[in-house]
Amino acid sequence: MSRDISRVIPGFPLALGFTVLYLSLIVLLPLGALVWQAADIGFARYIVIMTGPRTLSAFRITLTTAAAATVFNAIYGLALAWVLVRYEFPGKRLLDALVDVPFALPTAVAGLSLSALFASNGWFGAPLAQLGIKVAYTPAGIACAMAFTSLPFVVRTVQPVLEDLAADVEEAAATLGASDGRIFRTVILPAILPAFITGSALGFARSLGEFGAIIFIAGNLPLKTEVVSLLTFIRIEEYDYPAAAAIAATLLGLAFLLLLAVNLTQLWQQRRYGLAK
Repeated sequence: MSRDISRVIPGFPLALGFTVLYLSLIVLLPLGALVWQAADIGFARYIVIMTGPRTLSAFRITLTTAAAATVFNAIYGLALAWVLVRYEFPGKRLLDALVDVPFALPTAVAGLSLSALFASNGWFGAPLAQLGIKVAYTPAGIACAMAFTSLPFVVRTVQPVLEDLAADVEEAAATLGASDGRIFRTVILPAILPAFITGSALGFARSLGEFGAIIFIAGNLPLKTEVVSLLTFIRIEEYDYPAAAAIAATLLGLAFLLLLAVNLTQLWQQRRYGLAK
């Protein structure tokens, strides 16, 4: 006799009410207050705040470094997920556990560690300085910190899809004479593409709002290495709450647009894959 597994937890009205209440208190209420504060300043003042040289510079630095970190994580994260799924080697479980370290490690600790490593006398910074490459207190250091904190998003979204990918499909393509590159392009990539895009987008969104890992390695120089999250914090310290709300609300809007684009892309991929089947 079959049993309705949805009845294992309390009924739908109670479960739905609890989840909506929790979501409203923890997520929607703070975000609503932020949007309300930003809307209260008026459109003219909002334009003045957002078109200021310091604000535009902060957004430019944040977007460019987040994009660079996302490109690196997209390539390296996919390769790392592939290695963890397709190969067996000593220390594999340790490497798999290390992927989650950026989630568990306080971002301020990560920022201090990266600053020490990439300083002019650090383990990595000293050899790079001899080559004329400076990482700490530059946009390159910001991108490095963003890549560190957002790498798990790509790995953890692609890894389970690779694990569930049936090997017989690849074997069938190989028996038909397809090369390794063609198998990857026509068999593997379409299957992992939605997860790959989602992980990369989540990593990009995380990089946009990163704070703790950046402030120590960035140098925080206005118009040079100042990111949006730091500028928002500075405006709060200056008691300029309207400016802080305007900047934060804009960053929130960018994140929402990014997630909306990801969801639409996933929907398109699912419909295309369903029609192809």
